[in-house]
Amino acid sequence: MKPTMRKPVGIFAILAIITIWAVIVASFSQIIGTWHIAVQSVIYCIAGIIWIAPMRPLMIWMETGRWRA
Repeated sequence: MKPTMRKPVGIFAILAIITIWAVIVASFSQIIGTWHIAVQSVIYCIAGIIWIAPMRPLMIWMETGRWRA
C-alpha cells in the first residue's frame, strides 16, 4: 500500500478548524464577558462542543478517502 497525503492534509485541516474556531469565539469574548456568569458558562460549553461537528466527516475522509461512511 502506498501512503497518501490525506492524513497530513487532514491534520493541518483539523488544526486550521480549531484555530479559526478559537479566533471566532475569542472575538466575541468582549460581548459575552458582560453577560451573567451562568450564561457565559453555557455559551462557552456549547462553543467548546460545536467545533467537533466538522471533525467526523474529515476523519472519515482521512481514513477512507470518501466524505461519508
